[in-house]
Amino acid sequence: MMVVGIVAACAVLALLAFVVPRLSRHPERGTQRTLGAGSRAGGKAPKILERIFSKPFRSSPKAAGHCGSAGPRARGRMPF
Repeated sequence: MMVVGIVAACAVLALLAFVVPRLSRHPERGTQRTLGAGSRAGGKAPKILERIFSKPFRSSPKAAGHCGSAGPRARGRMPF
């Protein structure tokens, strides 16, 4: 269920970044902050469990940042 939510958020960010790149920065940062909360919460666990709990949440903020930056790159490659 969480994977579907992350994919949906990435799709919305990519579309928003393609259409209005300047206005997409705020939603992108908010998404990264929200998805990073899981990693921060997992980081408060004891030593060995910290790595196990926070690892799945480290890749989702990176994915949101990548999706948000893909829109302006694609827009720059447009022929018109």
